[in-house]
Amino acid sequence: MLTITDIALHYGEAIALRGVSLSARRGAVTCLLGRNGVGKTSVLRAVTGMHGISGGSILWEGEEIAHLPAWERARRGIATVPQGRDIFPLLSVRENLQTGFSLLPRGQRRIPEEIFAIFPVLGDMLDRRGGDLSGGQQQQLAIARALVTRPRLLVLDEPTEGIQPSIIKDIGRVIAMLRDRGDMALLLVEQYFEFAYDLADSVVVLDRGQVVAQGTIGTLDRQEVRRHVML
Repeated sequence: MLTITDIALHYGEAIALRGVSLSARRGAVTCLLGRNGVGKTSVLRAVTGMHGISGGSILWEGEEIAHLPAWERARRGIATVPQGRDIFPLLSVRENLQTGFSLLPRGQRRIPEEIFAIFPVLGDMLDRRGGDLSGGQQQQLAIARALVTRPRLLVLDEPTEGIQPSIIKDIGRVIAMLRDRGDMALLLVEQYFEFAYDLADSVVVLDRGQVVAQGTIGTLDRQEVRRHVML
């Protein structure tokens, strides 16, 4: 569904990405791994339209989207769960979920019941302000807000950051469930190696803005990947 070919990305004169290529397919988790500052989040920003690329191609369902603004990519089914969650702290949980309605036809502007089956705690807190939730609850809200838009590509940037272990397990189960449902591709950036590797169908390892290893889980040596990530 998503094919990135030889992209470059700059922040001013600084080169963040050079010659990065990868793909993400429906019913699979593609995981970006690497140490801090190697360009993982820059790849996600390129995909979602939050930062323009300097070269290369980004195909989504066969269409070149590198020239499209972020809101237009969101309309085409690309949803993001940003690092740090970025929920609206003064809005209620219900209102945070409803912010996804702007991407939907009027007849689909409702919160799917599936959201509360996946994250029961949100159903109990609909009228509570987002800023009053715990970090783990806010992360669940951020994922749920993305799912309200009925995405076909879900982009997650370090969803376990600052989250208690019990919630990390819940988030892992949700990602696995969305993958196994088979109707969306998932692109995951994660620092927690075991969490990421156990969920991934394919892995792309970045170092200094370049791909240094990639392949399916069955073709990669786990310890070699870990060495790239942990150095």
